[in-house]
Amino acid sequence: MAYESIPLETFKETFESNIELSSVALGGEVVKVSDEFFAEAFHLLEVEPAPSLKGQFGPHGALYSGWETRRHNPSYDWCIIKLGTFGTIVGFDIDTTHFNGNEAPEASVDAIFDTSSGEHDLDNAQWAEILPRVSLGPTQRHLFKIPETERVNYVRLNMYPDGGIARFRVYGNVAAVQPDNPEEVFDLAHFFAGGRATLVSDQHYGFGRNLILPGRGKDMGDGWETKRSRQKGHKDWVVIKLGAPGHLGAVEIDTAHFKGNFPESCELHALQSEDEIPDSDAVEWTRILSPVKLGPHRRHFFALEADASIAYTHVKLTIYPDGGIKRIRIHGTKGPCSTPIDLAAISEAAETNSTIPLHSAPGTTKHRTIPVVPLTSEAFSNFGQVIQAYSDHTAVPPGTKITPANQGSATKFHKLSLLQSSYPAGSGASAGISVYRCNQTEIVNGSVELKVLERHPYTNQAFIPMGGGGIQGDEALKEAGDAYLVVVAHNGADDKPDLSTLRAFVASAGQGITYNTAIWHQPMTVLYKPMDFSCVETQIGNGDKADCEILELEASESVIMLLPC
Repeated sequence: MAYESIPLETFKETFESNIELSSVALGGEVVKVSDEFFAEAFHLLEVEPAPSLKGQFGPHGALYSGWETRRHNPSYDWCIIKLGTFGTIVGFDIDTTHFNGNEAPEASVDAIFDTSSGEHDLDNAQWAEILPRVSLGPTQRHLFKIPETERVNYVRLNMYPDGGIARFRVYGNVAAVQPDNPEEVFDLAHFFAGGRATLVSDQHYGFGRNLILPGRGKDMGDGWETKRSRQKGHKDWVVIKLGAPGHLGAVEIDTAHFKGNFPESCELHALQSEDEIPDSDAVEWTRILSPVKLGPHRRHFFALEADASIAYTHVKLTIYPDGGIKRIRIHGTKGPCSTPIDLAAISEAAETNSTIPLHSAPGTTKHRTIPVVPLTSEAFSNFGQVIQAYSDHTAVPPGTKITPANQGSATKFHKLSLLQSSYPAGSGASAGISVYRCNQTEIVNGSVELKVLERHPYTNQAFIPMGGGGIQGDEALKEAGDAYLVVVAHNGADDKPDLSTLRAFVASAGQGITYNTAIWHQPMTVLYKPMDFSCVETQIGNGDKADCEILELEASESVIMLLPC
């Protein structure tokens, strides 16, 4: 097998466009090893460079960050590694840093594509050599380039006859996994789908390519983070080439672990281009997400404003002014899709670490549809406020005052929403608390139809779920619901709802909401089981339009909202 030894100074230009297929961040793992008496083999795949543990000793001797076997092996030692995803291999970094006098003198690499054998049978499989036996030296990195292999998913690192290796990195290209059905929804930007971060403005603390890794990571180190900006109007950005041209419907932006250094806001553009790396400032970029606020340490879901007729090839995420983002998920389809994207189902799948592809609901509709997204304070900020408590105080929206209360047995989140009233003088309006008992809405084929919108011209209005249970014999709901819809729209130039701004959210029983003054919204719409709400509002109370203006939508304006599966 032919190979080329690569000087360390040419590492970047040699492997810059390739992926570390063996990385634990992608799901790479050691599945079997011949011996690891002195140091365990899992260290081979760690993201961080090997630290020096000089002078530290354990039960078996000196400690090393790497894989080290017993002495005097009559043949050789080996370690079988499952790659993070299917891929083709182009090279290796075999690193013996800090192993001096106990380094492995020689090594070779075998590979196999195997989906049928159990992992414990792989040592008996028909391995193919892809890197022949090569010499290694003490405490240094050894880079090797090979002709690109066929698709594989396991490699076996062999060392002759024994000794230690600090890190082992396998470089190559992802063999993209995408659905065959053109209407099947999946994350077009995901590493496993073939997505790639091709251009980044700044990656001082974390690489842009981390944005499309699987999972939510373990800390800030495996996200994208830029350095602090000192100039007014600064912005940072990353361009992502999608795994396939796609029709884009929704985005998830995750700021997990970024609590004091998340961006203030972000926006998203898309482009259809034949260029691998398009000009980041090209006039052809189209905005598909208007600037939105971001919060600390949470997942944000937004419906996209993309042209449904265009299959985009690239997206550009811009953050203001700087900061860190953990992951971005661009949900769409390879072909035009007749159903809205169910972001709530995608949210649930992500919580359980489900992998792509994710499915859209079957069937078609002649009505306009909009996606229902999980409610967050940032996504709802243009329409009102979200009222809720937080277990992690660092995840609370910036500016919120938090204090202990009740002699330390409670936590108070102050003034999450303020009362507002602009009724004319002498109208007789007064503030008060009412209770709404809401029956569950009619659900047809897993969806709810929007027929009516209302607004309150002179006051904001808060709804706070009251729960259920109660004492035997009282009037509390015995089995209260735990989810409700929140549907909102801005006012248009014709003083009617601007349906292009319509947004739908699913809220939990742990979340209250306040509609801003004069925001159009659907009357309270609860799902599956009845719910009680406390309503805080100002009103005259005589049924006048000054209290509530109701608008029934024309049949041509009706909207279908797909509920979570």
